[in-house]
Amino acid sequence: MSLPEPRDPAGPYRVSVVCLGNICRSPMAEKVLTADLERAGMSDLVRVDSSGTGDWHVGGGMDPRASSTLRVHGYLTDHTARQFDSSDLADRDLILTMDLDNFDDLRRVVDERGEELGFDMSRLRLFRSFAPGGGPNPEVPDPYYGGDDGFSAVLNMVEAAAKGLTNELVTRLRG
Repeated sequence: MSLPEPRDPAGPYRVSVVCLGNICRSPMAEKVLTADLERAGMSDLVRVDSSGTGDWHVGGGMDPRASSTLRVHGYLTDHTARQFDSSDLADRDLILTMDLDNFDDLRRVVDERGEELGFDMSRLRLFRSFAPGGGPNPEVPDPYYGGDDGFSAVLNMVEAAAKGLTNELVTRLRG
């Protein structure tokens, strides 16, 4: 499945990564994808952000286990959690959810406001769908209630998907 066309051909391609609370998976994916895009020389062509479908952590930082895992692997960790807002549909080229529950939550938002904001379902995907050979489970599991090893597993999944997405973005935007 190819990437959707940019909504604004003159501006950067806007990617948003969404999980439940925006303190673990989606900020990890944001930082990894941003780093991959920088290494590919694409930081001028793509902007990445993240959010959560819930509001519990708005204004707070990343989960300390997530930031520690990222830091150990050389990624940036600055982050302020925010909640997804339906107005985000107006200027995002691609919205990637970490699991099917968040996908379903956003599908309802797209059904309610997508047409009005010019956003269609082809722009909503699962983040892990970009991982080469992603396996039978397309979800990135929530590590919040587990131990440190869950964050390492999430990082591995996120790195694989980010590399696949970066390759597709390079092809789409520099083709």
